[in-house]
Formats: sequence, structure tokens, C-alpha cells
Amino acid sequence: MSDETGISMSSKYNPQEIEKERYRFWVEGKFFEAKGDKEKEPFSIVIPPPNVTGKLHLGHAWDTTMQDTVSRMKRMQGYDVLWLPGMDHAGIATQSKVEAKLKEQGKSRYDLGREKFLETAWEWKEEYADFIRAQWEKLGLGLDYSRERFTLDEGLSDAVREVFVTLYKKGLIYRGEYIINWDPQTKTALSDIEVIYEEVQGKFYHMRYPIKDSEETIEIATTRPETMLGDTAIAVHPDDDRYKNLVGKTVILPIVGREIEIVADEYVDMDLGSGAVKITPAHDPNDFEIGNRHNLERVLVMNEDGTMNKNAGKYEGLDRFECRKQIVKDLQDMDVLFRIEERVHQVGHSERSGAVVEPYLSTQWFVKMQPLADEAIALQQREEKVNFVPGRFERTYLNWMENIRDWCISRQLWWGHRIPAWYHKGTGEVYVGKDAPEDIENWEQDTDVLDTWFSSALWPFSTMGWPDTEAEDFKRYFPTDVLVTGYDIIFFWVARMIFQSKEFTDQRPFKDVLIHGLIRDADGRKMSKSLGNGVDPMDVIDKYGADSLRYFLLTGSTPGQDLRFHWEKVESTWNFANKVWNASRFSLMNMEGFTYENIDISGEKSLADKWILTRLNETIEQVTRNTNKYEFGEAGRYLYNFIWDELCDWYIEMAKLPLYGDDEAAKKTTRSVLAYVLDQTMRMLHPYMPFITEEIWQQLPHKGESITVAAWPEAKEEFHDEAASREMDRLVSIIKSVRNIRAEVDTPMSKQVKLLIQAENKDVLQELEANRNYLERFCNTSVLTVSTKIDAPEKAMSAVITGAELYLPLEGLIDFNKEIERLEKELDKWTKEVERVQKKLANEGFVNKAPQAVVDAEKQKEKDYLEKQAKVKARLAEIKS
Repeated sequence: MSDETGISMSSKYNPQEIEKERYRFWVEGKFFEAKGDKEKEPFSIVIPPPNVTGKLHLGHAWDTTMQDTVSRMKRMQGYDVLWLPGMDHAGIATQSKVEAKLKEQGKSRYDLGREKFLETAWEWKEEYADFIRAQWEKLGLGLDYSRERFTLDEGLSDAVREVFVTLYKKGLIYRGEYIINWDPQTKTALSDIEVIYEEVQGKFYHMRYPIKDSEETIEIATTRPETMLGDTAIAVHPDDDRYKNLVGKTVILPIVGREIEIVADEYVDMDLGSGAVKITPAHDPNDFEIGNRHNLERVLVMNEDGTMNKNAGKYEGLDRFECRKQIVKDLQDMDVLFRIEERVHQVGHSERSGAVVEPYLSTQWFVKMQPLADEAIALQQREEKVNFVPGRFERTYLNWMENIRDWCISRQLWWGHRIPAWYHKGTGEVYVGKDAPEDIENWEQDTDVLDTWFSSALWPFSTMGWPDTEAEDFKRYFPTDVLVTGYDIIFFWVARMIFQSKEFTDQRPFKDVLIHGLIRDADGRKMSKSLGNGVDPMDVIDKYGADSLRYFLLTGSTPGQDLRFHWEKVESTWNFANKVWNASRFSLMNMEGFTYENIDISGEKSLADKWILTRLNETIEQVTRNTNKYEFGEAGRYLYNFIWDELCDWYIEMAKLPLYGDDEAAKKTTRSVLAYVLDQTMRMLHPYMPFITEEIWQQLPHKGESITVAAWPEAKEEFHDEAASREMDRLVSIIKSVRNIRAEVDTPMSKQVKLLIQAENKDVLQELEANRNYLERFCNTSVLTVSTKIDAPEKAMSAVITGAELYLPLEGLIDFNKEIERLEKELDKWTKEVERVQKKLANEGFVNKAPQAVVDAEKQKEKDYLEKQAKVKARLAEIKS
């Protein structure tokens, strides 16, 4: 790359044009690849792998932009950065999508068979992986594609088998019959955290079961009367005097006619309802435990698809909800069901399909969680713990770990990691191993696959080459430095990565975990298809560019909080980028032919030069400190203020004086300062807005191939000048005060004015005289008088600033007659408004009948109008005196 500056910036900022080919330049230049340079300190991030179920949404854009910002800054700070990309096979979600596609063709997975179905699923994966990579490119993500991974690739599958077999041999994975959450639509088990509970309007059905050989009945109530067909007992509390004489007796189960026993169990709440509960061990987790204690039969009355099975008798084949309607009618006809109570209650729904979840007796594989959770909790007491940002989310994590339940890890799917367990066709013996048994013809492999989160839990180390602990990437880049993810998957993913990493590597998986919220619409609603309020990040990029979207996402919220999406705010970040573009273009036009070797800041510098270098130092410190703390909003605020207010609105305007002047030495110094400050500013802004900063940086006099690998700015002590900051602050205050006075008396900047400045002392006088050129230029004075003693004019506008007083004589500043005429009209306006509002407030009917908020609003108006009336009167009196 030549260090000669050839200006080729278009006159208009066009993000689409700028961003079009830039990513290819970065990828082909291999700037994002971790080099394994032993002279550099490693820094690593693994991307939370997006599901290959569709395209990325705004939440992905937010999450990955934060990671990209951190990794770009660390790369510029001299770290050997690995940001590892990859995708997740997303078992249930992807299989559901593929099956829906097949259904449109009139086929099912069973028509294809397992092998052909998996081929179709892999085709889906390749198609959507390409979509995701194209979106990563549009966002400008600095990913090391040479290390891209997929949860079903060979290396990760090997890690999954290693973990399963090891946990099994330790007794931490077991197979058993338990009540699990069952999704009848996708026909698979769900873990507890894959169930979303929603309040629904339901019913409480009150029934009387007859006691055998007696006229007595026992009252129970249920929200799911269809499950009564699987009742195997009635339970009461052992201390409940109402039922002590009934314990051990039997009840005739209505409709079915089966005899079931009345048992005593301390689980029963004797103060709730009748104090007696029906026990259905195959369809309720609490009943299952009671059934175990009393050795009760488990009668399953449903099929996997939510229809009733042969144990349901005459209701066999009915959908569970249709069965409910029919059985309620039958029970009413039998006078067993005597009351139906309307009730709002929590009902579990499948996170993936939305179907009502059925507690269901099933043989599944489980992870025994308590020993793993205990180790993960203990890890948080060590110095090498996982640091949650914000810290409050550590408590969220620990609360879940401290109340952990065993994890159901088997899924009745075809797409995923097949469980490495085989059953002997003759003996039923179970074999678990990384490889199939030798006499495979006598064995049949388990048809289920593992929960998606089982493989995702290994992501930080399986992607680095584990279980080969000698793998170069594993030794160099693990543990990773930071994980960025949303608070909604702390339980799903973060917790599981921590306990699996602790178990298999004896280390934390990441040093920090940065937690962010959800993206909501402008009204604070969650984005969803049903509301139609979703926003495609690619549409935002097409309209405003990736840099504008990125800057909005990074600066629109604080860590851990939700973010509201506003198109207007993205447009305002585009305006910021446009300001950067135009200021840079102007600066570069005044640097034509200026090379890196020409830069020399050692010469005599103007006040503006010293001030902008000082402010640059302070901005570098703040941006570095806040970005290191993941306070992107704060860092962005410092950058915005520095670039917009100080660099563009003040320094560049002041730089025009020497740039357009005849002093060649001053011109060279100004060019040098401008080149240096722009270079350093583009480097600071680069992690936030990578495309525009690379484009501008390539036009600047510099050395290096790309801004992506340019050194991160560091504050330089020799450029820090407190005195220059104070002097510049005074100058800016004077100029702003003069502009405010001009606005107040409606005098345009094009009209010259007389300005008198009384300095507080000789030091201030000397300082203002030394910078007279700025005052004359930016206040546009016809006469500028600066002294330690000024006779204040009789009629003048004045302002007081630190160290000085300003006077602008009204004579010549305004036309007195016109100003009096204008002020009298304004006084008449405010007088009428005062009379109107006071008349309204004097009306007792209005004051007594109108809402208090309306009355208060009118009183506030009265106060405002009176203040404005008083100010206009004072101005008139001043002019007429």
C-alpha cells in the first residue's frame, strides 16, 4: 500500500458503495486469521453459534457486533486474536423446518427413511449456512473462517461421544423411566427450560369418586379430567382427621371401573381444596414420586402424538382435548362431575412448536446434575471464576444451579448426535461406547439423538480441538476471554458450558460473560411474527449501511438492558457517519500530496492544535477504558462528542485559518495535526464503524496495509496541555455567548458587530490577545476591544464567562425602532395569553370540574406566559431608557 495520499473520496457518503468490496479485501488479506504468534498474547472469543434454521435477526446482529467490536480493538492492541465462527445444528428447530418443507411436498420423514431424511437436512444446513455467512459479511464481522465449526462436524461429534461415554462411566448419565415434558406435535422429550409457561383461562373440574361397598364418596378436583383414566390411587395427608378411617380402603374409578386404593402421603396439602388428590403416576411428575413411594401401577393413557391409547377404553383414538370434552359430558351424565370452576392457571407450552406440553411417562436418558452443579457453584468461589457483566446476573445463574434438576438429554429425533448406546438383540444388555460393538449384527443402536444443548455446552473447548488436549488451538486459546450472549439463555447455554468445562477441562470456559437484553420495537414490545413488528437487519443495512446499524446497536443501551429499535435513531447514526465522511473529505482535500513522511507535529502549534491533541488524548483514554469494560454506549458518547463537537465543529473550522493562509510553516503543522488526529480518530472509531473508517484511513497518509491491523491509539503525555484546554474553553465560551446574543436580537452571523471584552486579569488579557484572530473570525467583529478595564456601554447586551465579561453595544447591532415594534407585538401576544389563561383559572366551574392534571397544566401555562411577558417588558424598558 502506497503511503502517498491520492484523494478518491466521492462527494457524497454512500455506505453501499463503501461497504461493497471492503469485506473481501479483509478476508483475502487474512487480517482476521489468528496467526498463533507466540510473541503476542492470545485473546479468543467463540461466536454463539446461530441455528441453521433461518436467517439472522436483529438480536444476532447486536450480539455479534459487540463481539466484533471487542475483537477488532484487541487485534489493534497487539493481541493474537481468534474469533471463531460456527453454527448449531439446532435439533428440534431444524428438523421441524425440514419436515414442514417435506409436508408441502406431500411427504414425511418416514417416507424417506432416516438416511435420506438426513441427506435432506444436510442440504438445508448448507443452504442456510450460506445465508448466514452472507449476513456476517454484510455486518462486517472479523471472523476467522479458517477455523469455522459446526456442531455436527466430525471433531465436535467426537467430543460429544467422549463426554457422553465418560459421564456414563462415572454414573452421571443414566437411563430411566420418568415423567418428562413431552411435545406431542414434534413427538419428542423437552428439558424443563424448553417449556414456556403461559397464563391461560382454564377450568377446575370437581368430581366425587365412590368408595367401594359404601354410600360414601371422596371429592377430588383436576384441571385435566382425561388423565383420570390413568388414576391408580387417591392420596390424603396422614394427619387429616377427615380421612384417617378411609386410608387403605378402595375407590371405584368412574367410567373405568378399576379399584384404586386410598393412600396417606405427606405431600398432600390438607388445606387445599378437599384435601384429597387423584394420583396419576404416568401423567404427573409429583404423582410419579408418590407412586414410587407407594408402589403404584403406572397406567399410560396417551400416545406420543397426544391421542388416547387403548388404556383409555372407548376414548381410544380421540385427541386429548376432544377426549376431555367427551369425558366431561359422560361424567356429568353419571353425576360424578358436580362442579366446573373457571380458573386462570399456568400451562406449559413447547418453546419450539407452541404445543401444550404433556407430562408423560417415558424411558429417557438423563444427566445426574447435582455433582456437576456443585463443582460449578464452587468454581464461583475461586479467583479463576466466571465474571458476569453486569454482576447481578451471577445471582441469576447461581439460583438456577442451586435448584438444579436432572437433565433429560434424549430427543426422539433423527437430526442430531445419535446416542452412543446399543442394545443387544438377544439379551437386552446395554453397551455404551465411542465406537460400535464388534459384533454389530447382534446389536441395535438407540434411535434417539442428544439434546442440542448437550453439544452446545462443549462449544468453547470442542471447537478448539478437545478432546485432544495437545491440540495447538486448545492449548493456546482456551479458556476463551469473553462470551457475549443474551440473558434469556443463561440457563440454556451459559450454565451448561460452565459445568461441562469445569468437569472436562477443570477450567472456566471464558473469563467474562457479557450479558445483554432483548431487542424490542419502539413501543417496548418483543419482536414477533404474530405482531408483525420484526425488523430484518439486512433491510436496515440496505437503507443506512452496516456502520450506522452497528453504531446504533452498540450505543443504544447499557449492559444487561433491553434495546428499543427506532428507525429515526439509525438515521441519526447515518448523519453522524455522514459528518465523519464530509469532515474527512474536506481535510483530505487540504492534504493533497501530503505524505506520511511529511507529518511533523514538533513545530510551533496554535492553541487549537494544542487543544485538539489534548482532547484526543482524553478521548483515547475514555474510549479505551469504556470499551475494555464493555461500556460501548459510554465509549460511543465520548467518540461522538469528540468527532462532532470538537473535531468537526471547532478544530476543522479553526484549522481553515492557517490552511487558507500564507504561513507555510503553520500550514504544514496544521496539516500534520489534522492528519494525525484523523488517523487516531479513525482507529478509535474502527471497531464501531469498520467500513467507513477503513475507507477514510486508506486515503490518509499512513503506513500499513489495513486499519484492522493498525496499532490502537495511545495517549501521549507530550500532547497533554491543561492550559491550552482552559484557554480554548474560554474562547469557545466567548464565541458561543456572542452567537447566543446574536440569535436573541435576531442579528445574522454575516453582519459584523462591535465586541468589548473585559479580562479579569493580565494573564487572561494576554491569552485573549494571542488568540485575537479566532475571536475576530468566529465572532465576525467590526471592532474588537480587549482590556482589563472596559467602560460598559449604557445600552448593550452582555454575558459573563469564566475570567471575562462581554459587551455588545446595541447601537449598530439592531434597528431600535424595528426592535421596539417587534417587542411590542410580542408583548401584546403574551399579554393576551396571560389574560386568556387567567380568565380560565378564574372560572370556578372549570377549576372544580376539570381533571386536576388539566388544571395543573393551565397553571403551568400561566407561569410560563407571565415569565415571557416579564422578559419582553424588561427588554423594552432597557431599549427605551
